[in-house]
Order: sequence, then C-alpha cells, then structure tokens
Amino acid sequence: MKESALPPIQATYLPDRHLFALWTWAGTGPGRPPEVPGDAEPVRLALPAGTALAPAEVAATVVAADALAALPADRLAPSAASWRAVLDAIPGDAHVGGPADAAATQLPPAAHAVPDAVGTAIVSAAYAVGVLRRTHDIAHDLDAGLTARLRPYQQRGVSWLHEAVAAHGGAVLADEMGLGKTVQAIGFLLGRSGDGPQLVVCPTSLVGNWTHELAKFAPGLRARAWRGGDLSAAAGEVVVTGYPTLRLHDQAAAVAWASVVFDEAQALKNPRTQVSKAARALPAAARVALTGTPVENHLDELYALLNLTAPRLFAHRTQFRRRYARPIQEGSAAAAARLRDAISPIVLARRKAQVAASLPAKIHTDLLCDLTAEQEKLYDQVLDRAVEAGFGAGAQRQSRVLAALTTLKQVCNHPGLVSGDLSEIAGRSGKIDLLTDIVASNLDNAAPTLLFTQYRGTGDLLVRHLGERFGIAVPFFHGGLTPPQRTALVTAFQDPDGPPVLVLSLRAAGTGLTLTRAADVVHVDRWWNPAVEAQASDRVHRIGQTRTVTVTTLTCATTVEEHIAALHSRKSALTDLSDDAGIAALARLDDDALLDVLRRKREN
Repeated sequence: MKESALPPIQATYLPDRHLFALWTWAGTGPGRPPEVPGDAEPVRLALPAGTALAPAEVAATVVAADALAALPADRLAPSAASWRAVLDAIPGDAHVGGPADAAATQLPPAAHAVPDAVGTAIVSAAYAVGVLRRTHDIAHDLDAGLTARLRPYQQRGVSWLHEAVAAHGGAVLADEMGLGKTVQAIGFLLGRSGDGPQLVVCPTSLVGNWTHELAKFAPGLRARAWRGGDLSAAAGEVVVTGYPTLRLHDQAAAVAWASVVFDEAQALKNPRTQVSKAARALPAAARVALTGTPVENHLDELYALLNLTAPRLFAHRTQFRRRYARPIQEGSAAAAARLRDAISPIVLARRKAQVAASLPAKIHTDLLCDLTAEQEKLYDQVLDRAVEAGFGAGAQRQSRVLAALTTLKQVCNHPGLVSGDLSEIAGRSGKIDLLTDIVASNLDNAAPTLLFTQYRGTGDLLVRHLGERFGIAVPFFHGGLTPPQRTALVTAFQDPDGPPVLVLSLRAAGTGLTLTRAADVVHVDRWWNPAVEAQASDRVHRIGQTRTVTVTTLTCATTVEEHIAALHSRKSALTDLSDDAGIAALARLDDDALLDVLRRKREN
C-alpha cells in the first residue's frame, strides 16, 4: 500500500514572541504537528468553526524565522509559503508599501490567525507584517551599538517597547525572570539615546549591576550612578539611582528625562507611598516598568503600574475596580479576558515555556549586588583588623588569609553573620534583599527554586528569613543530615506538592542528586572554581528536565567576590575542587597585592 503524503505545513506568526507556530490541517481539524526541529507546544490559534473562526489549542512546533526559511518548499502550505515570501522581501525593504507589504497581501488567514484575549478578532495581516518588519529593523539597528546578541523574543521586546511608548507614552515589560528584561530595556534606551538624558531607578542593591550592564552591553551610552546631591545629565547619558535616593532627593524631578525605566517596579505597587509619589513626579517623555510580578497580592497593584506608565489609558481607579477587579475577584472569566485585552497594548508578559524555541538549555545570569552602608563599614573594619594583626608567613599566612577571606565573604552575605546581630535580617544586605525579590518572583510564578551557599550560617539565615517573609517552610540540605534524612528531603522536594524553595550546602549537594522539579538555581555566594558551581547547577539540568534552567549568581560589587567572578569569566579558575588552591594562590601574593584583591574598590 502506498504511504500517504505528508500534510503541508501551515505557519502562523506569533507577534509577541517573534516566532512561528508550524502546524497541520487534517481536513476537519488540526493534525499532528510537523516533525521538524523546534519546540512542541500547544498554541492558541483561531481555526474554522462552521462559517466563523474560533480560538482553539493547536499542537504546533514553534520555531524562529530561520527555521521556517529552511523548510523544503514542497512541504509548505500557502500560509508558510507566503511568510517565506515576506521574509525574503524584508531585508532592504525599509518603507511602507514596499515588497514586504506587497507580499503581505497574499497572506491567508491561517498565516495570522492569532486571536485576541476575548476571542472576537485575530491580528491583521498588515499588523503581523508590520511587527515582523519593525522587529527586523530594530534588531539590525541594534547591531551597531548593542554588544549582546538578542534572541527573537528579545528583539520583539525592544520593538514592542518603542511601539507602546510611541502610542501610549509608557509600557510594562513583565517577562518571567531569566528572559532578559534588563538587556531589552538597555536596547530600548540605546534607541532613544539622542532624545535626551535617561534615568534608571532600581533597588539600591542593583545600582552597581545596572551601571555594569549598561557599560557591558551599550558602551556608547555614558552610564553613571547617582546617590544624591547635584544632578545634571545630557543626551547620551543614563543615570542610575536607587528607590531610596529617589525618595529622599528631589533633584531628579528637575531634569526633563527622555526615558525613565523603573526596574523591579513592584516597589511602586502602592501609589500612596513617598517613593511612588516621587516616581510619578518625574518629568519623562517615556516611562517603562520592568517587573516579573506585576500582581503580587491584588489587582490594585497592577493598576498602580498601569497608571504610572500609561495614565491616559488608566486614569480612574474606581472604574478599573468596577470593570475588572471586582468581577474577577468574583470569578468572572469574561472580566479576566477583558482585562487581558485592555492591557495588551502596554503590558507584555511572556513565560519561558512560551519562548523555549529560542532559549538555550541553560540561561546564566550574573547579578552584581551593592553593599549596604552597614556592610561597607563592617567589610572595611574586618580588613583593617586583619591588616593590623598581619598575615604572617608560610602555613600561618595561608590560614590567616583563609580566615580573612571567609569573614569578608560572610559580610557580603549578611553583616549579622559576622557581628552576631541577627535580630533583623531584611534591609541590611544588598544580596539578601535581591535574593528575596528573586524568590518572590519565583513564588508568584510557581517556579520551585534551589539556593546554594557555602556556609551553614547563611543557610540557616535563609531558612529563617524566607520563612518569616513568605510564611513557607524552607528545608535545608546540608552535611549534618543523615543519609535517610537526605533521601527523605530530596523525595519531598521532587513531589509536585513539595516545598517551593530548597536551600542546599554547596559541598553536601554538589553531586549525586536529582532535583529536576526546579528549573531555577541561585548561587548565593561565589566558589573559586566554576566547575563546582556547574556541578551544583546540574542537580536540575539533567535527564528528566524538560524546561530551560535559569542559573543566577549573586556577586557583591567592589569586593573580593568580584575578584572570584573575574577568575570565572577568564576561565582561569583552578581545576582543584576545593578552596585550598585558590587560597594558596592568594597567600603567595605580597601584602600590597593581597590587599589590592581584598580591599573594596570604591572607584567602581
């Protein structure tokens, strides 16, 4: 019997992701997804239902544009062939009405059958092609000034920010943590560098990270931190400041900003706070909020961000509550759909599962945390005492260097670990405060998280702090547990209803465990050898893991942790899997060179 021919491949452009859904039609309904390289996932499309179109979940393979271009021509349905023609026409076609728009007229409904939130309309062919063209053009423009290689959904994020700001004056980028909101925002700032000075407001612990990332990814922008005092800025400059500085100093309100980016914008969820009032007082042509958790507790928090970024669209809290918040609270699915439709012009929220086709198996994110004033003071005191006592020589020198380094790294984690004052945990460590934001985002997104630390004291502190902050029981996997206790803890975590956060000792949990229920890993402190951190991260990135794994490292800026991170980035860390070789290398330095490594780099 002759084998039946393979069904032609349909292609629908997904504007929010800048990806294509490939699928098949079996005469009366969707067929099996085409067996081509890509990510298999159900996609919501509008399909024929009698004489109309209706939303339906379609089994599809999601791919980037280059994968569509590589498909055999004889396998393409009209929707896929038409998109191929558009893709061929876009390079060099920079004007409306050109070859790409001519090709767009040939797009059948299947090529742009993405329904709106309420399921009453699909995107138009002209809109879909416009998004594709603008995203292509912006990606091309960014090649000249952005050192990062953006993934398709990130290219779309930058073009979407420009579109939303042009139409409404602001936007909320609410991608899941790990998808690169920072680099998308930097791409947006780069495109507006000639319009005037720009401002980034973020948690104090991230001021150093933002200045570092701006210098790394957009060296053409002049980035500088502002911590109070006189303030002036010109086009091409990006000023980075913390929320407390914005609240305590009013000089920022005297500058006409071309753009203001609010990072971790959930800090502004209460419009009655002083910092929210200060944010709204900033004169800005464009306001962009970045957050992985636009709603932490109730919809009023979302309204606060909508009102901050696009007050012309969302000016009346009472109306918002009446039309959306109250019906949704009462269980109205229709009201929830109406809200998604209403906010779609200014809120873009994508999950890792939605853009997996353009993600690697592992995403590495290195965050620089700023020390608090208490940490800075204690760090300097610890080092001064070590210098006063002297580092000695021979074996004594190595042990004293180890003692000083260990204490300094503990200060970087939390000053109370050294001072003994642990009456309060929050607000005293930039690293712990940033980690708290990461955990809050992951809890909101139901993303189980592993937290690795070298120190038993840090692990105990995290268990207590996260328990108090979020009301959750956080288990701690460490060397003091018996084998049966370790087995029971791993089994409990792997259960679908297991704890949302697990703290682990890097030494005890670096090998031999399978913890694939989590796809998010945070290294709270830095180990000399990147192989040790990689082994720990591989507790989740192993056979059985079906999601992209996000690995985040936290490094305190201006401290010895930056020296360790530099060893990692140069790939020159030692192959020995213990700290001993790294300590020995430091101990071999003379006092001046050793202090240069350990001392805070205030000029940073």
